[in-house]
Amino acid sequence: MSRSTNRRPSRRQQAEFTRNTARYVNKRFNVSNPFERVLILLVIAVVVGVMVGVVLPKISPEVGELTGEYVASGPAADVLETLRVDDAQSKDGYDRDLFGYRETDDDGDGCDVRDEVLARDLEDVTFTTPGGCQVQSGVLHDLYTGKTIDFVRGPQTSSAVQIEHVVALENAWQSGARDWDTAKRYKFGNDMYNLLAADGEANSEKGSASAAYWLPTNADFRCEYVARQIGVKDKYDLSVTTKEKQAMLSVLRSCSGQEVPAE
Repeated sequence: MSRSTNRRPSRRQQAEFTRNTARYVNKRFNVSNPFERVLILLVIAVVVGVMVGVVLPKISPEVGELTGEYVASGPAADVLETLRVDDAQSKDGYDRDLFGYRETDDDGDGCDVRDEVLARDLEDVTFTTPGGCQVQSGVLHDLYTGKTIDFVRGPQTSSAVQIEHVVALENAWQSGARDWDTAKRYKFGNDMYNLLAADGEANSEKGSASAAYWLPTNADFRCEYVARQIGVKDKYDLSVTTKEKQAMLSVLRSCSGQEVPAE
């Protein structure tokens, strides 16, 4: 995903914005009363101030630090503080197949992990055969988007619900998995703690992005989503980047009681 290239507006740019807005207001509304002009300019100044106060912390790490944008408390935030910060991550050598997704069967029941996640996360589940493990249909109340999706297995319909790695495989590779042996990568790639049935479009949109560049559109799930990522990274001793950590803290500051989800 593309990174923001916005920069903090200079004082001259802010002043120019205010002057141009004032000219537009005078021209548009033909304000001739000096008192009314003063009132309008005051309103404009307030709007500009709010814009600067709200937007700048999002696009300027320095302003975010000063305004407390990256200050959070609570159990999940405490665990986040224990994670290593690594801003020299590399995706060199990454290959999704190195994680063996759907190639293991740790419980020996003959079901691959996709069907196990579908059976766990969907409601009103039916199977292709009685006593089998292939999910034929079900209802997903998608946590990422808030949508309700009627899932039906088939070449044209199965992709509506995809199995999402909460900490993406490529992100894991960059933050430490490149140094693991095959067994540990396979364990990570098929760990139910890091897997979630999700809306196919949302999963594709996220790709391999960290919390610095993608969050669920369903704002009510963001705290739990970030806490789950923290839990996974803590379990596997994975690092975070500075921007990733700041994004997580920015989410967690609104939910100080957020726990790291249990397995």
